[in-house]
Amino acid sequence: MVFMYTDWRSRSGLVDERTTQTAEQQSASKEERRQVRRDSLMSRFPRIGYRRVAMSSRAVLDSFRRACSPLDSMSNAYKVMRLLNRKDIQYLRIGDTLVMPDTIVQDLRAYSIFPQYWAGGDTIPKVILVSNVWQAYACYEYGELVRFAACNTGEERKPSFPGRYAVYWRQRLRISSLNDEWKLPFTVNFHLQAGSAFHQFDMPGRPVSHSCIRQFIQDAEWLYRWVRVARKDTIRHTYIPMSGTPVIILDVFNFARRRGGPWLELTSNDAVDIELPTDPMSVEEALIPISQVPKESRGSLRNIKRYMTADSVLRARGVIRPQVRLLESINYNERRAKKAAAKKAAEAKAAQPKK
Repeated sequence: MVFMYTDWRSRSGLVDERTTQTAEQQSASKEERRQVRRDSLMSRFPRIGYRRVAMSSRAVLDSFRRACSPLDSMSNAYKVMRLLNRKDIQYLRIGDTLVMPDTIVQDLRAYSIFPQYWAGGDTIPKVILVSNVWQAYACYEYGELVRFAACNTGEERKPSFPGRYAVYWRQRLRISSLNDEWKLPFTVNFHLQAGSAFHQFDMPGRPVSHSCIRQFIQDAEWLYRWVRVARKDTIRHTYIPMSGTPVIILDVFNFARRRGGPWLELTSNDAVDIELPTDPMSVEEALIPISQVPKESRGSLRNIKRYMTADSVLRARGVIRPQVRLLESINYNERRAKKAAAKKAAEAKAAQPKK
């Protein structure tokens, strides 16, 4: 005879109280640890006040340049002033208004417009958030801000479109495939076909690039070393889409504003409450109009219909203003080659003896 044993608590529908308490305690303990971590990170920097200073004369401008000399590129004052004003010092002009802090802190995260802790990212090893509005980006590791940097994104006719991307590859010094006159240190590509990338380049303090994200050289090198590139399919030898460090462009710059940006109106380092996604990996993959992809790269696009309709969708959403005509991606190398060939042919024809 085989005896079957059944626990009376299972028959009666009762649950082991000790097990339930343990699960509840674990959940509460996890939430408490998260709250402690959040409070610690959010309070790690003091409040820093900002004031606006007008470069009203040559004397004021020269005085400021001496105080924040580009020759002393490693000084904290120089780094902070570039960061807060989103521009290289050499682009300062009489008539400009600058933001100046009442305290210089070595750790530039103290000036972040992004929170020191972001609950939406606390399960993600690495993620980059970019704000077109604030011309800045943030790098997070498991919800903790590990880098805050200034950037200059795409101009209105070649914008950096909002949405979710991911890093594909990186290169120490990239020579642009569209224009070999563009030398791009510490390039980090986040859209294969459109060629969108982080890299070092001039920073005039406004969105001016061809959809890429410009940075200061120190930030570009740091990001280059920090990101994880995409994995590769070992059979097809192609990148696995969206497998590198996630990149999320949050918003759209107000191009109706002709000078500067909202960063010049901040009164302190705690004056911004920027809205961040609660579930970053569910953010819609970026919509990019087909005109922004070089013709030679369009054949490898996934879901090309999405690119064909992106322009009209983005206009309907207000991302592209009605009067704006996007610029087509131009292969300047090819254009120069054709021009040189035409010139050579014309010279050869002119050199022929007349009949």
